[in-house]
Amino acid sequence: MLSMKSLLIIPLVLMSLVSSPSWALSMNDLVRRAGLYYEKFTATPFTGEVDEGQEKGSFKNGKREGSWEHYWDNGQLFSMGDYKNGKREGFWVYYDKGVVFELWTGTYKNDVRVSD
Repeated sequence: MLSMKSLLIIPLVLMSLVSSPSWALSMNDLVRRAGLYYEKFTATPFTGEVDEGQEKGSFKNGKREGSWEHYWDNGQLFSMGDYKNGKREGFWVYYDKGVVFELWTGTYKNDVRVSD
């Protein structure tokens, strides 16, 4: 006969053996088809957050949207700025070893640098 303690431990052990889903996606979880990003094995353009790995930001209907951060392999910040409809837009800052190495005081418009 199983004791009450055993009845509690068995489900805990079984739950630890089952892999739980990761809620954080990385760019490795997405595929690009015809200019849009999709979560692997789906046919609907991805909408959601990517917050693991070398890039952090949001997608809307398969395109980058809003504030994004890009990181070097060592985890230090490389760049940060905004995307609109999948293209760089507005003010962007670029870093090297934690120091700003390029500060574009102009803006991007439709993914192309323009002057103010």
